[in-house]
Amino acid sequence: MNKISYGLLITVLLVAVVLTAIFSITIGTVDIPIEDVIDTIANRMSQSYSPSVLDDVIFLIRMPRIFLAIMVGITLAVVGVVMQAIVKNPLADPYILGISSGASLGATLAILLGIGAIFGGNFVGVMAFLGAFSVSIGVMMISNINGKSNSIRLLLAGMALSAVCSSLSSLIIYLAHDKDGIQSITYWLMGSLAGAKWSQLMWMFPVIIIGFIFFMTQYRTLNLMLLGDDVAITLGKQLDHSRTLYLVITSLMMGLVVYSSGMIGFVGLIIPHICRMILGTDHKKLIPASALLGAVFILWADIFSRTILPHSELPIGILISAIGAPCFVWLLIKRNYGFGGHS
Repeated sequence: MNKISYGLLITVLLVAVVLTAIFSITIGTVDIPIEDVIDTIANRMSQSYSPSVLDDVIFLIRMPRIFLAIMVGITLAVVGVVMQAIVKNPLADPYILGISSGASLGATLAILLGIGAIFGGNFVGVMAFLGAFSVSIGVMMISNINGKSNSIRLLLAGMALSAVCSSLSSLIIYLAHDKDGIQSITYWLMGSLAGAKWSQLMWMFPVIIIGFIFFMTQYRTLNLMLLGDDVAITLGKQLDHSRTLYLVITSLMMGLVVYSSGMIGFVGLIIPHICRMILGTDHKKLIPASALLGAVFILWADIFSRTILPHSELPIGILISAIGAPCFVWLLIKRNYGFGGHS
């Protein structure tokens, strides 16, 4: 690594996550001084704990939202890195391969049509995962028709199924006669972290962390994917089975994220690009750096979404798209950037 120490970068990003999370607690419709935050946390941990309104605001509203933002940032960035390696294309992300659209379709079916209610209270999350997983399986099946799957077939199949899922979701919303449901799903499709709850995070957290650790152990295979199937075969490695496994795991992670926060784009596209410009293409370094930068990015995006409009909240998906698109164009113009890392 030529321009910056990897250890220094990770340290800076870790500190940025912690400081941004602490700052985020103090920011909202009503700002809370950091001294009051510290006193409230100390009171919560003391034996003479006494509930208060401030305690509820910090521990039941803002802290779950902060942890959700971190989980969403980690997931979108890591899944973006993995998707780009799978299809060997820097423009790939969960949306291009249809995983996010599949999760969105599953959640739309659950919210507006009540499909999947037999799964219990978290049936929307279950349907989001099933939608993402079904699209992943469909992508794999289509890409294997009339020949073995490769990165180009995966990309084309994903784009096709993404379009189908998006059109079906739009059709369901158009035909539905549930005004409250349509308003809910419309806001949800714009992305929001407002619905964060500890009960939701308790089963989301281990899945995301296990998925992150798993992909950390797969850096050699991910590096090999960048070289292509022909090179991998000469080295005695079959990549099609790894692609299938990676798509299943990313489907589970994206299903949880889409259910918890709605549709948030550009993170899985732009964050890996930034990290790859700095670090190159070694996934052993790229995955943790992207995860931390993604967490910082979502935390700050959430802060701005809560404060940019007085007495209101801007959907985070709209804000990130407004920021992400110009930033991505600027990055492409600023540097002669290619998928191989440094130009």
